[in-house]
Amino acid sequence: MKEYITHSYGETLSLALRTAKEVPKGSVIGFLGELGAGKTAFTCGFAEGLGINAEVSSPTFAICNEYIGDGVKLCHFDMYRIDSWDDLYTSGFYEALDSGAYVLCEWSENIFSALPDDTLIIKIEKLGENDRRFTYMSKAEAEV
Repeated sequence: MKEYITHSYGETLSLALRTAKEVPKGSVIGFLGELGAGKTAFTCGFAEGLGINAEVSSPTFAICNEYIGDGVKLCHFDMYRIDSWDDLYTSGFYEALDSGAYVLCEWSENIFSALPDDTLIIKIEKLGENDRRFTYMSKAEAEV
């Protein structure tokens, strides 16, 4: 388990950028954190770290936003409204896993049992107005 504290949006972007450069291609990241914790902000920095030049936004209504860079693909899922296995199958989640894309999942607790065993879980906690704690752990270490 690793823990990082950020004190601004910019520091969150920098942490995510570094993470993107450290994880293997095709990694799956599951976020745990309340509304407004910084899941989409992290994804913005992660995309930048992959060299993807795109305006990253929350996939709340689309379920999945895809971002393409030079030889890299990022699938950003919002699993908040996924209530059943049928919902998950129609979301494109399994296709994204099979494609070799980086897969980042907000509200991953809703699909926790479907996440691959090697998923990196990032728990984000609000410590204050701009302060966040990011706890990186394996799926096996996560308490959901």
